Amino acid sequence: MGDHQGKALFSGDLGMLHDAKLVGFIATTNPDKAHHFYGDLLGLPLIEETPVALVFQCANAELRVAIAPPFEPLPFTAAGWQVTDIEAKADALTDAGVEPERFPGMEYSERGIWTAPGGAKVLWVKDPEGNLLSLTE
Repeated sequence: MGDHQGKALFSGDLGMLHDAKLVGFIATTNPDKAHHFYGDLLGLPLIEETPVALVFQCANAELRVAIAPPFEPLPFTAAGWQVTDIEAKADALTDAGVEPERFPGMEYSERGIWTAPGGAKVLWVKDPEGNLLSLTE
């Protein structure tokens, strides 16, 4: 990935995003289902609703769920959250009808949580559009 070795590629304002607030983007074709999933099930406060997007507040960023024409979801994680008590969150999601995603060749707990070699615990789920999301403890 280049030879900048941790140095800013640009000087001045162009290289100064380190203190800018991140906005994440996920697509949906069905804003009602997205509102229910992200707002009601995941508990993210809806801070704006427009004809083109739903905007939810996360702890340190905004998640803009853009209303899009039909699309094929990405085959990898689109967004993720660092959480505490991942087991309780896995149980709550399962109770709400959101099943964990499991990938071949990986071992999971009965709750669908994978433990990474470094000890992190990861749970993957999909939103109503099939966007892959992760929770990591």
